[in-house]
Amino acid sequence: MGVDVASIQELSERVVERVERVLVGKPHVVQLSLTAMLSHGHLLIEDNPGTGKTSLARALAASISGTSTRIQFTPDLLPGDITGVSVWSQGAGEFEYRQGPVFANVVLADEINRASPKTQSALLEVMQEGRVTVDGVPHSVPQPFMVIATQNPIEHAGTYELPEAQLDRFALKASIGYPDHASTLRILADSGEEVSPDDLRPVTDAATVQAMAAVIRGVHVEPSIVDYVARLVEATREADEVRLGVSVRGALALVRTARAWAAIHGRDYVTPDDVKALAVPALAHRLVLQPEAEFDDVRPESIVQQLMLTVAPPRR
Repeated sequence: MGVDVASIQELSERVVERVERVLVGKPHVVQLSLTAMLSHGHLLIEDNPGTGKTSLARALAASISGTSTRIQFTPDLLPGDITGVSVWSQGAGEFEYRQGPVFANVVLADEINRASPKTQSALLEVMQEGRVTVDGVPHSVPQPFMVIATQNPIEHAGTYELPEAQLDRFALKASIGYPDHASTLRILADSGEEVSPDDLRPVTDAATVQAMAAVIRGVHVEPSIVDYVARLVEATREADEVRLGVSVRGALALVRTARAWAAIHGRDYVTPDDVKALAVPALAHRLVLQPEAEFDDVRPESIVQQLMLTVAPPRR
Protein backbone atom coordinates (compact mmCIF):
# COMPACT_ATOMS: atom_id res chain seq x y z
CA MET A 1 0.00 0.00 0.00
CA GLY A 2 1.11 3.56 -0.77
CA VAL A 3 2.22 5.87 1.98
CA ASP A 4 0.79 9.38 2.30
CA VAL A 5 0.34 11.89 5.11
CA ALA A 6 -3.02 10.38 6.15
CA SER A 7 -1.51 6.90 6.52
CA ILE A 8 1.49 8.36 8.37
CA GLN A 9 -0.88 9.93 10.90
CA GLU A 10 -2.80 6.66 11.30
CA LEU A 11 0.30 4.52 11.70
CA SER A 12 1.83 7.01 14.11
CA GLU A 13 -1.24 6.96 16.32
CA ARG A 14 -1.12 3.16 16.37
CA VAL A 15 2.58 3.15 17.27
CA VAL A 16 1.97 5.64 20.09
CA GLU A 17 -0.92 3.55 21.39
CA ARG A 18 1.19 0.38 21.24
CA VAL A 19 4.21 1.89 23.01
CA GLU A 20 1.95 3.40 25.67
CA ARG A 21 1.03 -0.10 26.77
CA VAL A 22 4.56 -0.25 28.14
CA LEU A 23 5.22 3.44 28.89
CA VAL A 24 1.93 4.46 30.44
CA GLY A 25 0.74 8.05 30.29
CA LYS A 26 3.58 9.49 28.20
CA PRO A 27 2.19 10.03 24.67
CA HIS A 28 4.17 13.24 24.13
CA VAL A 29 7.51 11.53 24.73
CA VAL A 30 6.52 8.67 22.43
CA GLN A 31 5.59 11.19 19.73
CA LEU A 32 8.97 12.88 20.13
CA SER A 33 10.81 9.56 19.76
CA LEU A 34 8.77 8.71 16.64
CA THR A 35 9.44 12.20 15.26
CA ALA A 36 13.19 11.67 15.70
CA MET A 37 13.05 8.30 13.95
CA LEU A 38 10.99 9.54 10.97
CA SER A 39 13.35 12.47 10.45
CA HIS A 40 16.43 10.17 10.58
CA GLY A 41 17.44 11.75 13.87
CA HIS A 42 18.44 10.53 17.31
CA LEU A 43 16.94 11.07 20.75
CA LEU A 44 18.62 11.90 24.05
CA ILE A 45 16.65 11.22 27.22
CA GLU A 46 17.85 12.67 30.49
CA ASP A 47 16.03 11.50 33.56
CA ASN A 48 16.32 9.75 36.87
CA PRO A 49 16.59 5.94 37.05
CA GLY A 50 13.33 4.00 36.91
CA THR A 51 11.32 6.31 34.67
CA GLY A 52 11.05 3.92 31.70
CA LYS A 53 13.89 5.02 29.41
CA THR A 54 14.89 1.47 28.49
CA SER A 55 11.28 0.36 28.02
CA LEU A 56 10.67 3.20 25.56
CA ALA A 57 13.51 2.16 23.27
CA ARG A 58 12.60 -1.53 23.32
CA ALA A 59 8.89 -0.86 22.79
CA LEU A 60 9.53 1.48 19.85
CA ALA A 61 11.71 -1.13 18.11
CA ALA A 62 9.11 -3.85 18.73
CA SER A 63 6.33 -1.65 17.29
CA ILE A 64 8.11 -1.27 13.94
CA SER A 65 9.23 -4.93 13.78
CA GLY A 66 12.80 -3.72 13.90
CA THR A 67 15.92 -5.02 15.58
CA SER A 68 17.10 -3.45 18.80
CA THR A 69 20.21 -3.69 20.91
CA ARG A 70 21.13 -2.31 24.29
CA ILE A 71 24.62 -1.10 25.13
CA GLN A 72 25.26 -0.52 28.80
CA PHE A 73 27.80 2.28 28.98
CA THR A 74 30.30 1.81 31.80
CA PRO A 75 33.68 3.38 32.58
CA ASP A 76 35.54 0.34 31.20
CA LEU A 77 33.60 0.14 27.90
CA LEU A 78 35.84 0.41 24.81
CA PRO A 79 35.00 1.87 21.37
CA GLY A 80 35.37 -1.58 19.78
CA ASP A 81 32.69 -2.91 22.13
CA ILE A 82 30.28 -0.61 20.27
CA THR A 83 31.41 -0.61 16.64
CA GLY A 84 32.85 -4.11 16.40
CA VAL A 85 36.39 -5.33 15.78
CA SER A 86 38.50 -7.19 13.25
CA VAL A 87 39.37 -10.70 14.46
CA TRP A 88 41.97 -13.02 12.98
CA SER A 89 40.36 -16.04 11.34
CA GLN A 90 42.60 -19.09 11.55
CA GLY A 91 40.74 -20.89 8.78
CA ALA A 92 40.58 -18.01 6.31
CA GLY A 93 44.05 -16.79 7.17
CA GLU A 94 42.90 -13.16 7.33
CA PHE A 95 41.14 -10.67 9.56
CA GLU A 96 37.36 -10.80 9.60
CA TYR A 97 35.12 -8.00 10.79
CA ARG A 98 32.66 -8.86 13.55
CA GLN A 99 29.84 -6.39 13.91
CA GLY A 100 29.23 -4.66 17.20
CA PRO A 101 25.86 -4.01 18.84
CA VAL A 102 25.48 -0.72 16.96
CA PHE A 103 24.17 -2.70 13.98
CA ALA A 104 20.43 -2.53 14.73
CA ASN A 105 17.44 -0.35 13.85
CA VAL A 106 17.11 1.05 17.36
CA VAL A 107 20.23 1.21 19.52
CA LEU A 108 19.76 1.99 23.18
CA ALA A 109 22.88 3.65 24.56
CA ASP A 110 22.01 3.24 28.22
CA GLU A 111 23.56 5.71 30.67
CA ILE A 112 25.81 7.09 27.95
CA ASN A 113 27.41 9.62 30.27
CA ARG A 114 28.91 6.88 32.46
CA ALA A 115 31.46 6.00 29.75
CA SER A 116 34.62 7.97 29.02
CA PRO A 117 34.55 10.68 26.34
CA LYS A 118 36.73 8.46 24.10
CA THR A 119 34.11 5.72 24.16
CA GLN A 120 31.25 8.19 23.69
CA SER A 121 32.95 9.45 20.54
CA ALA A 122 32.62 5.99 18.95
CA LEU A 123 29.03 6.95 18.13
CA LEU A 124 29.88 10.19 16.32
CA GLU A 125 30.41 8.74 12.84
CA VAL A 126 27.52 6.30 12.87
CA MET A 127 25.05 8.91 14.16
CA GLN A 128 26.02 11.32 11.38
CA GLU A 129 26.87 9.02 8.46
CA GLY A 130 24.94 5.82 9.19
CA ARG A 131 28.11 3.75 9.05
CA VAL A 132 31.16 2.77 11.07
CA THR A 133 34.72 2.58 9.79
CA VAL A 134 36.97 -0.14 11.15
CA ASP A 135 40.53 -0.57 9.85
CA GLY A 136 39.73 1.88 7.06
CA VAL A 137 36.73 -0.10 5.79
CA PRO A 138 33.22 1.47 6.07
CA HIS A 139 30.30 -0.71 7.17
CA SER A 140 26.73 0.58 6.79
CA VAL A 141 24.20 0.03 9.58
CA PRO A 142 20.64 -1.13 8.82
CA GLN A 143 17.96 1.43 8.03
CA PRO A 144 16.04 2.95 9.64
CA PHE A 145 18.69 3.63 12.23
CA MET A 146 18.21 5.50 15.46
CA VAL A 147 20.17 5.94 18.67
CA ILE A 148 18.17 6.49 21.84
CA ALA A 149 20.68 7.52 24.46
CA THR A 150 19.80 7.82 28.11
CA GLN A 151 21.72 9.72 30.71
CA ASN A 152 21.31 10.38 34.37
CA PRO A 153 21.53 13.98 35.55
CA ILE A 154 25.15 15.09 35.67
CA GLU A 155 24.90 15.56 39.43
CA HIS A 156 24.79 11.79 39.83
CA ALA A 157 28.05 10.16 40.87
CA GLY A 158 30.28 8.61 38.21
CA THR A 159 29.09 10.59 35.19
CA TYR A 160 30.87 12.56 32.45
CA GLU A 161 29.39 15.52 30.62
CA LEU A 162 28.67 14.82 26.96
CA PRO A 163 30.89 16.98 24.71
CA GLU A 164 29.28 19.56 22.42
CA ALA A 165 29.99 17.51 19.28
CA GLN A 166 28.14 14.55 20.77
CA LEU A 167 25.15 16.60 21.95
CA ASP A 168 24.88 18.20 18.51
CA ARG A 169 24.28 14.75 16.96
CA PHE A 170 20.98 14.35 18.81
CA ALA A 171 18.02 15.80 16.94
CA LEU A 172 15.88 16.00 20.08
CA LYS A 173 16.28 15.81 23.83
CA ALA A 174 13.42 14.84 26.13
CA SER A 175 12.66 13.97 29.71
CA ILE A 176 10.15 11.26 30.56
CA GLY A 177 9.46 12.23 34.15
CA TYR A 178 7.45 10.32 36.69
CA PRO A 179 3.87 9.37 35.77
CA ASP A 180 1.00 11.48 37.06
CA HIS A 181 -1.39 10.18 39.71
CA ALA A 182 -3.88 8.65 37.25
CA SER A 183 -1.13 6.86 35.30
CA THR A 184 0.44 5.61 38.53
CA LEU A 185 -2.89 4.08 39.54
CA ARG A 186 -3.12 2.33 36.16
CA ILE A 187 0.42 0.97 36.53
CA LEU A 188 -0.22 -0.30 40.04
CA ALA A 189 -3.59 -1.82 39.09
CA ASP A 190 -1.95 -3.72 36.21
CA SER A 191 1.19 -4.68 38.10
CA GLY A 192 0.16 -8.31 38.20
CA GLU A 193 0.07 -8.51 34.38
CA GLU A 194 2.88 -6.19 33.36
CA VAL A 195 3.33 -5.76 29.61
CA SER A 196 6.85 -6.43 28.35
CA PRO A 197 8.16 -4.77 25.16
CA ASP A 198 8.91 -8.28 23.90
CA ASP A 199 5.17 -9.05 24.03
CA LEU A 200 4.16 -6.16 21.75
CA ARG A 201 2.93 -7.00 18.28
CA PRO A 202 4.43 -4.78 15.56
CA VAL A 203 2.29 -2.09 13.98
CA THR A 204 4.43 -1.74 10.85
CA ASP A 205 7.83 -2.76 9.50
CA ALA A 206 11.16 -1.13 8.79
CA ALA A 207 10.50 -0.78 5.05
CA THR A 208 7.30 1.15 5.70
CA VAL A 209 9.10 3.41 8.17
CA GLN A 210 11.62 4.20 5.43
CA ALA A 211 8.77 4.98 3.03
CA MET A 212 7.17 7.24 5.64
CA ALA A 213 10.47 9.09 6.07
CA ALA A 214 10.68 9.61 2.30
CA VAL A 215 7.21 11.17 2.23
CA ILE A 216 8.07 13.38 5.19
CA ARG A 217 11.04 14.84 3.33
CA GLY A 218 8.48 16.29 0.90
CA VAL A 219 6.38 18.03 3.57
CA HIS A 220 6.19 21.68 2.55
CA VAL A 221 8.02 24.35 4.54
CA GLU A 222 7.19 27.96 3.65
CA PRO A 223 10.14 30.36 3.27
CA SER A 224 8.66 32.38 6.13
CA ILE A 225 8.95 29.32 8.38
CA VAL A 226 12.57 28.81 7.35
CA ASP A 227 13.21 32.48 8.13
CA TYR A 228 11.56 32.00 11.55
CA VAL A 229 13.87 29.07 12.35
CA ALA A 230 16.90 31.06 11.20
CA ARG A 231 15.95 34.01 13.42
CA LEU A 232 15.45 31.72 16.42
CA VAL A 233 18.85 30.12 15.89
CA GLU A 234 20.57 33.47 15.43
CA ALA A 235 18.92 34.74 18.62
CA THR A 236 20.49 31.88 20.60
CA ARG A 237 23.93 33.02 19.45
CA GLU A 238 23.28 36.60 20.58
CA ALA A 239 21.77 35.82 24.00
CA ASP A 240 23.84 37.24 26.87
CA GLU A 241 23.74 33.99 28.86
CA VAL A 242 24.99 31.86 25.95
CA ARG A 243 28.65 31.23 25.10
CA LEU A 244 27.97 28.89 22.17
CA GLY A 245 24.67 29.06 20.31
CA VAL A 246 22.86 26.63 18.03
CA SER A 247 24.80 25.31 15.03
CA VAL A 248 23.59 24.96 11.45
CA ARG A 249 23.10 21.24 12.20
CA GLY A 250 20.71 22.27 14.97
CA ALA A 251 18.73 24.51 12.62
CA LEU A 252 18.46 21.67 10.09
CA ALA A 253 17.32 19.31 12.84
CA LEU A 254 14.53 21.69 13.83
CA VAL A 255 13.26 21.94 10.23
CA ARG A 256 13.47 18.17 9.66
CA THR A 257 11.74 17.25 12.90
CA ALA A 258 9.08 19.92 12.28
CA ARG A 259 8.30 18.18 8.98
CA ALA A 260 7.88 14.86 10.78
CA TRP A 261 5.83 16.46 13.58
CA ALA A 262 3.47 17.98 11.00
CA ALA A 263 3.06 14.65 9.19
CA ILE A 264 2.26 12.60 12.29
CA HIS A 265 -0.41 15.19 13.03
CA GLY A 266 -1.93 14.78 9.57
CA ARG A 267 -0.55 17.80 7.69
CA ASP A 268 1.63 18.05 4.58
CA TYR A 269 2.88 21.51 5.54
CA VAL A 270 4.71 22.95 8.56
CA THR A 271 3.15 25.66 10.72
CA PRO A 272 4.78 28.05 13.23
CA ASP A 273 3.19 25.97 15.99
CA ASP A 274 5.17 22.92 14.83
CA VAL A 275 8.38 24.90 15.22
CA LYS A 276 7.29 26.15 18.65
CA ALA A 277 6.42 22.61 19.78
CA LEU A 278 9.92 21.35 18.95
CA ALA A 279 12.08 24.42 19.62
CA VAL A 280 12.99 23.43 23.18
CA PRO A 281 13.59 19.70 22.48
CA ALA A 282 15.60 20.51 19.34
CA LEU A 283 17.63 23.54 20.45
CA ALA A 284 18.07 23.74 24.22
CA HIS A 285 20.57 20.88 24.61
CA ARG A 286 22.89 22.49 22.04
CA LEU A 287 23.43 25.68 24.05
CA VAL A 288 26.65 26.17 25.98
CA LEU A 289 26.07 28.73 28.71
CA GLN A 290 28.36 31.37 30.12
CA PRO A 291 29.96 30.35 33.44
CA GLU A 292 28.01 33.10 35.22
CA ALA A 293 24.72 31.75 33.89
CA GLU A 294 25.60 28.22 34.99
CA PHE A 295 26.51 29.54 38.43
CA ASP A 296 23.11 31.25 38.62
CA ASP A 297 21.45 27.93 37.63
CA VAL A 298 20.02 29.32 34.39
CA ARG A 299 18.48 26.53 32.33
CA PRO A 300 18.92 26.35 28.52
CA GLU A 301 15.25 25.42 28.23
CA SER A 302 14.21 28.69 29.84
CA ILE A 303 16.44 30.65 27.44
CA VAL A 304 14.81 29.06 24.38
CA GLN A 305 11.34 29.65 25.84
CA GLN A 306 12.19 33.29 26.43
CA LEU A 307 13.51 33.67 22.88
CA MET A 308 10.26 32.29 21.49
CA LEU A 309 8.48 35.17 23.24
CA THR A 310 10.77 37.76 21.68
CA VAL A 311 11.26 36.32 18.14
CA ALA A 312 8.03 36.95 16.28
CA PRO A 313 6.59 33.99 14.32
CA PRO A 314 5.39 34.56 10.75
CA ARG A 315 1.82 35.64 10.25
CA ARG A 316 -0.47 33.25 8.44
